[in-house]
Amino acid sequence: MTVTHLELANTVERIYRRFADLLRVDLIRLGKDDISPAQVALLFTIGDDELSVRDLLDRGHYMGSNASYNLKQLAESGYVERHVMARDRRSARIKLTRKGHELCESLHEFHEEYHNALTNDLQDQQEMETALRTLRRLEEFWTQTLRYGGVPVTSGVMTHELRSRR
Repeated sequence: MTVTHLELANTVERIYRRFADLLRVDLIRLGKDDISPAQVALLFTIGDDELSVRDLLDRGHYMGSNASYNLKQLAESGYVERHVMARDRRSARIKLTRKGHELCESLHEFHEEYHNALTNDLQDQQEMETALRTLRRLEEFWTQTLRYGGVPVTSGVMTHELRSRR
């Protein structure tokens, strides 16, 4: 059976929806009703860094209006601090508050348990690493295709794709 990039994309979308559902359950377990899974994803992307909104959008591949709305909600709920730049009042830097860090730490503990349950042995861990490499390769291929228009024939990604079709 040949797996297409469309099947991978559909699977990734379904996996992300299940992940969001899992985050929703974890938030309920923690008694948090003032934050959504999409907002948690923003917190994870920010992590220990202090980012401009532009950097956050680039790093997390978020849509601008959704990220702006979610960042406003996160600031109002006390999960992030927004510092307006003195030089350009339109620019701001975002960082997690103590509340944001504590939530991320609690969620990381849950997800460490999930990871340990999923990767019982070395083979399971290697399969996870292979899956991640494959998804990153697909992401890079799509990025190059979008950036340069058309199929990037000279890329290592495309060379591998062409070889596997023969």
